Amino acid sequence: MSVTTDTKLIAPHGGELVDRTGERPADLDSLETLTLTSRELSDLDMLASGALSPLTGFMGREDYESVLETMRLAGGLPWALPVCLSVAQAPSGERVALADEAGKAYAVLEVDEVFEYDKEREAQQSFRTTDGAHPGVARLYEQQPLYVAGSVTVFERAEAPFLELALDPAGTRAAFAERGWKRVVGFQTRNPIHRAHEYLTKVALETVDGLLIHPLVGDTKSDDVPSATRVECYRVLLDAYYPSDRVVLSAFPAAMRYAGPREAIWHAICRKNYGCSHFIVGRDHAGVGDYYGTYDAQLIFDEFEPHELDIEPMFFEHSFWCKACGSMASAKTCPHGGDDHVFLSGTKVREMLGNGELPPQEFSRPEVAEVLIDAYMS
Repeated sequence: MSVTTDTKLIAPHGGELVDRTGERPADLDSLETLTLTSRELSDLDMLASGALSPLTGFMGREDYESVLETMRLAGGLPWALPVCLSVAQAPSGERVALADEAGKAYAVLEVDEVFEYDKEREAQQSFRTTDGAHPGVARLYEQQPLYVAGSVTVFERAEAPFLELALDPAGTRAAFAERGWKRVVGFQTRNPIHRAHEYLTKVALETVDGLLIHPLVGDTKSDDVPSATRVECYRVLLDAYYPSDRVVLSAFPAAMRYAGPREAIWHAICRKNYGCSHFIVGRDHAGVGDYYGTYDAQLIFDEFEPHELDIEPMFFEHSFWCKACGSMASAKTCPHGGDDHVFLSGTKVREMLGNGELPPQEFSRPEVAEVLIDAYMS
């Protein structure tokens, strides 16, 4: 496993943490402006901070084709999903400004190339489906027909939704180093942490120095729990049930792709840039609907050579409360039958919350349930 010489933390993907921040150019007002979607703006901010190291900008055709076909950049480094910027037509100049939908400029892109792409092919390779009902595929189909590629210089960072949790990769690495951590496990979530999540993060924490709870706060589906509610759930749970000196809570600014297996690889690589040596991959990681098998996001790691990714995945089966055991367990640790197991689907929990009912303690800590029910009832 690669390490940096100063902190002994895992090295960033590709060896160096990229920094694409810089000064606002004097000629900004004279440049053609490209408008970014909220997801593309999230990608831009992650390019700026090094969260997408070794990428220095939006992908060109060679890297794009290689990622789709081999899950590797053109140079051979593992990478699972395209990070591209779509446009309606080729820019006229060699440099363009990048702005949000309100017209605020954030960065300049040095135009290297503009190329056509096949949306259905990208959908099949990235999402394993061309079904327009899949939220990631639907978003892809709505894109402009061309990709523009090139390095970016970000002079204005996107506003962080939770400023106190906005730690860039350099920030989390500094926090880990200050605590003397070398082995850090990252946990990705777009849902409130329920008892099953608490169980697997604490099992993982038994084997490493520290835990990074890293909730995704970029775009998600309309029926996912809003990020503000989720963050409040994380806070009340960590305050009451986790050792404060062993856990860091920080926000992951990415937008969800819902790409299942490939997104699990992508999430792991990103957390490697944040300084994590290990990454939790549970059941149906980054999945949606019935598009992926329960453990497809774990099986995809077998498509890479041992230590090729460097970050170590930690695989967990679906966990549950066992009434006979009197504790959380999984099929690996519990000998009892299904009648003793308490399972609640997210759909069922949302239904209970909408009716003003608290989920049972076997599913969710009371403090977390109270936050959720307050949000749902309001």
